[in-house]
Amino acid sequence: MDYYQILGISKTATADEIKKAYRKLARKYHPDLNPNDQAAEARFKEINEANEVLSNPETRAKYDQYGEHWKNSEAYGQAQKARQKSAGSQRYSSGGTSADYSDFFSSMFGGEEGFDFGAFRQGHAAGKFKGQDIHATMNLSITDVLTEHKQTFEVNGKKIRITVPAGAYDGLQIKLAGYGGDGYNGGPKGDLYITFSIVNPTSYRVSGHDLKADVELDLYTAILGGQKTVSTPYGDIRLTVNPLTQNGTTVRVKDKGLPVYKEPGKYGNLLITFKVKLPESLTGEEKKLFEQLKNMQ
Repeated sequence: MDYYQILGISKTATADEIKKAYRKLARKYHPDLNPNDQAAEARFKEINEANEVLSNPETRAKYDQYGEHWKNSEAYGQAQKARQKSAGSQRYSSGGTSADYSDFFSSMFGGEEGFDFGAFRQGHAAGKFKGQDIHATMNLSITDVLTEHKQTFEVNGKKIRITVPAGAYDGLQIKLAGYGGDGYNGGPKGDLYITFSIVNPTSYRVSGHDLKADVELDLYTAILGGQKTVSTPYGDIRLTVNPLTQNGTTVRVKDKGLPVYKEPGKYGNLLITFKVKLPESLTGEEKKLFEQLKNMQ
């Protein structure tokens, strides 16, 4: 796959251009917006894979250099460095004793007390390297971050169960130590970096931790006041509408917005804007009553 072609961008695209292209396509093909559409799901996976690689400068550089073989670039690079170091060691050793060799490296490390040159040389010869770090994107709906929960995440064919924190926000990155690629020659595993990408298929508008919504209000309730049932991300609630509520009036519903990341019990607010709806037709009696009210002015 050509990752640049998948996102519809050039190879010189900036980080902002990559992010913009990804978000546009992710929203278009997100499974929540395309239920039971296998073609959209497959396209969505391709978009995510392309973004995972190109949005990270390190993996993008590897992809630009090695193409489809970029995943093995670290092994190639480390092996090359090992060969270069080995060749340099041989050249140095040919001109001096092992003691000179040890003194040379000790001087490089500032003559630190306790420097174990033997262990250093043995580890170097063994060629133990940390495994490759993996960068992945996890796509979530805004409703997925309302509460902390467990979710299964698949990376390179492996299923990993992670905890999605309440209040996770778009662009948040978490690190799972030791969940990356296997080490080389007995070296430690790499790490897994997961970046959350949040889409909003709901009618709520997001403003920081606050949510905004428009709620239709009939003329009679707006004039006389009363009760209005309103939907929130946490269930329906009943609001008291004051008499003579004007069109565009905004009321605040406390703690019904998005949770704040790493601050348990703290939430944004839900801001409800009332949109007063005029009746589309009037009965004869209703028209007479309105005319009476008009004449009373």
